[in-house]
Amino acid sequence: MKNLFVPTSPHLAEPRLPPEPPRAMPLLDWKDIDLVVFDVDGTLYDQRQLRRVMLGQLLTDAWHSRSLGTLKVLRTFRKVREALGEEPEADFLRLQYSRTAQRHKTSEHEISMLAAEWLEQRPLPWLAGCRYPHVDAVFCAIHNAGKRIAVFSDYPAIDKIKALALKAEPVVCATDPDIARLKPDPAGLLSILRRTGVAAERTLMIGDRFDRDAAAAAQAGVRALIRSRHPHPRFDTFRAYDDPVFQPLLAQFCVPQAV
Repeated sequence: MKNLFVPTSPHLAEPRLPPEPPRAMPLLDWKDIDLVVFDVDGTLYDQRQLRRVMLGQLLTDAWHSRSLGTLKVLRTFRKVREALGEEPEADFLRLQYSRTAQRHKTSEHEISMLAAEWLEQRPLPWLAGCRYPHVDAVFCAIHNAGKRIAVFSDYPAIDKIKALALKAEPVVCATDPDIARLKPDPAGLLSILRRTGVAAERTLMIGDRFDRDAAAAAQAGVRALIRSRHPHPRFDTFRAYDDPVFQPLLAQFCVPQAV
C-alpha cells in the first residue's frame, strides 16, 4: 500500500518557510530632521469632535430653513472630493463643484459658496477647542530646536492654522492654483521642498492617513509619521503628541509655561 505521507517525487519537498516579517524602520532621530510638514484636518485637531459640533450647527440651520439640502450637499461634496483623490490627473478644482452640482441639480457657484461657508469659515471659532493636547508644545519644541514647520493640506489651511494658534511657513494647499492636486499626489509636498530648499531625506511628514499623507510622502521620498491607533508595517505611527517619539524634542526644547 502506498504511503500517502511520502512525496512521490524523487526529490523531497522543501519545507515552506514563513514569510519574512516586515523590516522595522530605524528609530526616528530628530537630529536628522530639518523640516516637519504637518497635515491639518484630523492631524492637528480632533476631526470627529469638530464634525459633531458642525452637525449641530447644520441641524439648527435645517430646522430654520425646513430643509436638509445643505447637509446633503456637503455630504456629497466630501464624497466627490474623496473620489477625486484617486484621479491624479483630474481637474479637481472644477470637478469638485461641477459633479456635486450635477447630482443636486444646482449651480457650481452655489456649491462653492456652501463649501466655503460650512467647511472653511464656520468651523474656525471651534477649532481651538478641538486641537489635540500637546500640539502646541510639539510646535514650540520644533521651533526652539531650530527646525522649520510647514503645512500641506487638501483644504485651505491658512485661517485654520491661525485659529489653532499655531505658526507654520509655508502653508501649501491642494486648492492653490499652482498645486491643484489632491493627496496622495505629492505636488504640494514637492513644492514645499523647493520653497524651503530642504532635502527630502531631511524632511518628516506628519499626518493621519496612510492612503493620503503617507502615500504622498513616500512618492516624494519623505519619511512619514502617522497618527493612528494601530502600528503599520511600512510607516512610523503615534497616538498622541506626548508619545515617546516626541519626548526627545519635548524634554530638550519645550519651555514650560509659567503657572
